[in-house]
Amino acid sequence: MLFQSIAQTLEMVFVTLVVGGILGLVLGVILYGTRPGNLFQNSVVYRILDVIVNIVRPIPFIIFLAAIQPLTMKVVGTSIGTAAAIFPMIIMATFATSRLVEQNLVPVDRGVIEAARSMGASTFTIVRTVLIPEALGPLILAYAFLFISILDMSAMAGYIGGGGLGNFAISYGYQKFDPVVTWTAVIIMIVLVQVVQAIANMLAKRILKRQK
Repeated sequence: MLFQSIAQTLEMVFVTLVVGGILGLVLGVILYGTRPGNLFQNSVVYRILDVIVNIVRPIPFIIFLAAIQPLTMKVVGTSIGTAAAIFPMIIMATFATSRLVEQNLVPVDRGVIEAARSMGASTFTIVRTVLIPEALGPLILAYAFLFISILDMSAMAGYIGGGGLGNFAISYGYQKFDPVVTWTAVIIMIVLVQVVQAIANMLAKRILKRQK
């Protein structure tokens, strides 16, 4: 049961991190780019997206999980299980990532962007070869933070039978008064976080050194 729970947690976390991370990156670039004075400024689009992100982000995930069940049923075909947990996790991760990406793109030196513009680079080229590479170090650290948030979300997946370490700790530890089981799950999650954070710190440090 423990190994099955670990596999379910890893499935939920990594699928959400990849899909939500990519969608969030796109949305974050759009948020940054549509800000006044930026690459493709559009105050109307920015305000609409800004409001949507600000509405979704503060909702506690356990409440979001319950509120979005009808949509989960339509898209996934069920409101129970790992797949039913991944869908709302991806949505929440997308909005969370978008704000992290936007915040880490804002400090990028506009002079570098203007230099690329003056050389005739297209907007997409600037985003791909200038904007994201310039903010890559902080973005890696932001995605490490995102990993921790997604791991936290996966712990609540037991609410809809999603399985994972959170469900394992509650069902076989807390509810059966077995602290060894609970702390086993806790320690595994701590180790996962430490490993991911250490890798992110190392990569970010190398990138930031190279950019100096």
